[in-house]
Amino acid sequence: MNIYENLLDRKMKMSIIGLGYVGMPIGIAFAKQIDVIGFDVNDKKIEQYKKGIDPTLEVGDEAIQETTLEFTSDEKELQKASFHIVAVPTPINQDKTPNLNPVESATHTLGKNLTKGSIVVYESTVYPGVTENVCIPILEEESGLKHGVDFAVGYSPERINPGDKVNTLEKIVKIVSATTDEALEEIAKVYEIVVKAGVHKAPSMKVAEAAKVVENSQRDINIAFMNELALVFDRMGIDSKDVIDAMNTKWNALGFTPGLVGGHCIGIDPYYFVYEAGNLGYHSQIIKAGREVNDSMGEYIAGKIIKKLVQTGKAPVQSKVVIFGLTFKESTPDVRNSKVEDIINRLKDYNIEPIVVDPWADVNEAKSEYGIEIVDFSEVRDADALVFTVAHPEFNQLSFEEIDELFKEENTNEQKIIIDVKSILDKESFISEGYSFWRL
Repeated sequence: MNIYENLLDRKMKMSIIGLGYVGMPIGIAFAKQIDVIGFDVNDKKIEQYKKGIDPTLEVGDEAIQETTLEFTSDEKELQKASFHIVAVPTPINQDKTPNLNPVESATHTLGKNLTKGSIVVYESTVYPGVTENVCIPILEEESGLKHGVDFAVGYSPERINPGDKVNTLEKIVKIVSATTDEALEEIAKVYEIVVKAGVHKAPSMKVAEAAKVVENSQRDINIAFMNELALVFDRMGIDSKDVIDAMNTKWNALGFTPGLVGGHCIGIDPYYFVYEAGNLGYHSQIIKAGREVNDSMGEYIAGKIIKKLVQTGKAPVQSKVVIFGLTFKESTPDVRNSKVEDIINRLKDYNIEPIVVDPWADVNEAKSEYGIEIVDFSEVRDADALVFTVAHPEFNQLSFEEIDELFKEENTNEQKIIIDVKSILDKESFISEGYSFWRL
């Protein structure tokens, strides 16, 4: 095929289909070495990129402004590329079943513009078999080309950790796979252009697809274990963080902590496994149970907020609750599948309209996705309860005095409620002053 050499000689181009939290870092990295076309159906997003604005905050405005990456929403531009990477999201439906619409739509678009001799690599998370059984037939139908003869397909699961500036694309071993040995070698060499950690050649695309689902499912299960412990320790009157700190003194402790599990990976990928296992006649037990535990945490935390309000003599409906954090994790503007929404919805059942503060969240996405108006920190005052749901650095750095100033002046310390979901505050300093303090 020699696509690798032609890319390096700039005789051929690469395309990245889907310029989000995964596709953009990939495109930026490759564009430093080869010619890359960045395609996305979202015209507004493309316009932002062309203006040098990075709404994902994954690479930063400066990297966008300096890159040679060609931004476009014109699908015909894909015809100029010979190596395509599909990096679109794969969410779930309301009934927790896989939603393959984005990856299927991207495949239809690419198929219409696929040229002979091309390689297509999927990075979107799917259950084993999707690339071969769903994507390849669409590519063949739309292009009129024959897989294995006119074009090749591979699968290389994305492993980027949004908001992580340490474990970046270049430093994470890349799993690669393909339907033929020749395509596998070509794909491996192309990724090695930017992935300095090297590649792992999986024996089949199904293995590579399964690896991605499994690596996120195992994290989900471990967090579910810690969440279940936290639920029980709370009933026992034991601080779960104190237990975890003690446990972590042993060399083989895994270091997981309880919390909300959302986002577009850990909170979704296990359902892809559960779905396909069910199709094969196996009822998932551990993975499904872990999902149920993690999905229940938002409602549980909301219950603790209500209980604290009642215990401190406040009428919940008349109380001012401030939630710090809406994104699914710290240091990212990504609000997709944020489990903070579960807390908010449960509070609304008690006619509480919480105020939400998040310096990282995309204000427009928060409004369109959840109908939530993000409030600036400077506007917070006269609170009855402060709920810290996301460990953004801005929240970690708040002093005792800064937090105390957010409460109503007439509240006694015993009436000042702090719910610390991520254990980012110094518990003892607040407890010693008589605050009504609870952490997961």
